[in-house]
Amino acid sequence: MPRITRRGFIATSMAAGALAATPRLLFADSLKRPTITIAVQQVVNSGALEPLREQSNVGARIFYSIFDHLIDADRQGDLSLKPGLATEWKRIDEKTLELKLRRGVKFHNGDEMTAEDVAFSWGPERMFGTGQEATQGTLFTRQTGQTGPSLPPEVAAVAKRLWPALDRIEIVDKYTVRLVNKVPDVTLEGRLARASEVVSKRAFLEAGDWPSWARKPVGTGPYRVAEFKPDNLLVLEAFDEHWLGRPPIARIRFVVVPEVASRINGLLSGEYDFITDVPPDQIATVERDPRYEVVGGPILNHRLLCFAQEHPVLADPRIRRAMTHSIDRQLIVDSLFLGRTTVPKGLQWDYYGDMLIRDWTVPAFDPALAKSLLKEAGYKGDPIPYRVLNNYYTNQVPTSQILIEMWREVGLNVQIEMKENWQQIFDKSTVRGARDWSNSAPFSDPVSSLVNQHGPRGQQQQVGEWTNAEFNKLSGVLESSTDLEKRRAAFRRMLEIAEREDPGYTVLHQTALFYGKRKDIAWTWSPRQSMDFRAGNFAIKA
Repeated sequence: MPRITRRGFIATSMAAGALAATPRLLFADSLKRPTITIAVQQVVNSGALEPLREQSNVGARIFYSIFDHLIDADRQGDLSLKPGLATEWKRIDEKTLELKLRRGVKFHNGDEMTAEDVAFSWGPERMFGTGQEATQGTLFTRQTGQTGPSLPPEVAAVAKRLWPALDRIEIVDKYTVRLVNKVPDVTLEGRLARASEVVSKRAFLEAGDWPSWARKPVGTGPYRVAEFKPDNLLVLEAFDEHWLGRPPIARIRFVVVPEVASRINGLLSGEYDFITDVPPDQIATVERDPRYEVVGGPILNHRLLCFAQEHPVLADPRIRRAMTHSIDRQLIVDSLFLGRTTVPKGLQWDYYGDMLIRDWTVPAFDPALAKSLLKEAGYKGDPIPYRVLNNYYTNQVPTSQILIEMWREVGLNVQIEMKENWQQIFDKSTVRGARDWSNSAPFSDPVSSLVNQHGPRGQQQQVGEWTNAEFNKLSGVLESSTDLEKRRAAFRRMLEIAEREDPGYTVLHQTALFYGKRKDIAWTWSPRQSMDFRAGNFAIKA
């Protein structure tokens, strides 16, 4: 076993010399509701408040305040599906789902939501482009004679990943729509619970250019965008005509504070009401002050490493396999996360139900096997770059340092390359090697993560890191088959390929997310990562 002590790798405690202060509560003069401030490591990575552009952990926390979904989920409970903008839904056949829309729902611009807005939200103008080259910021003319934003190519790429076989949305009447797929799909309901933000057709068409829309989108959520400064600040204000009732907060301020120590000190001084991404070894620091507490735990997201086949060393799958067998994942969980999360059964979650491959495990920690694979591959100690961000993920840098030592123990020469942003992580101007990532499971089927992120339309293949022909063929089986056993067999084989035979990634642990907060605020966190400030999930305790 590598000679790695936990003491040597547990992150040192930060100074907790925060100023004592009475918890601050700002009130809107007329509404008598609080303004709260949340310190986050980032608001969005892309600079866009459009879910079809921003697919990230950080974006997931804000979008539930701006948009509503057709089908929602019990986010603080058992994660089961529940009505949202659709009051009910039913299957017409294996390709068609009919939804009855909630009446009287208002957009932030005052318009009533109707079937026309829903159909537009899934139409080519907003999701897939028009077939002509999309140039960000320009206008194009539609057959209807209307003008509106031209989609950036990244939007269409995300839309095609989320809805790979969508045929059309049919308007049955003003409050009824049918979602029609090109192939049978057992995941339509789950896809809607994952990505069914409805936008205002009129507001989109009047936006002029796509960046203007993305900076201030118009949805139906309980809060609307008041101010947005990318990499700095997002301010949301209450939308009092929300169909669930008047929101409990006047204004929500998301302030970008990249450093963990600054977030913690700001909370303890009363500058912030919430902070995100508290490392487990700092929970005691926060809770030493009786006015504050830490809530959270494992979420529907796994931390993992991705491999790039383009690297001359990593082109040999035996090297990638050796890297996976060099990792003592339980040591990382116990030392850096104090046992507050788990090592999962590969890229899957228990709530997959019948699709869960229960006897699956991550690659075993086996240094002897790793050394044997390196010898068999003829590895001569060539350097392998490993791109890392500065604690975008909780304990990201300490985790990378542990991994470097584990790899060194078996003879792997992996070198950390610190990067400032995701653009640098994906940069192709130099040969890529390994990088950090995470994958979420926004609905209870492997399509939601394994196919969505690693399949032929997934981000890993779209950026050119990894591909496998058999894996891609089986992705189609998962997306279109309605036979449970056939789908389970395809899923198992895909795990065998991507995690064992020809590794595209390797799972480290289930992500655990912890929030520091004022103890006098009643608020329940969600494993879906959304910070829910709707009526019923926020109150100031008496």
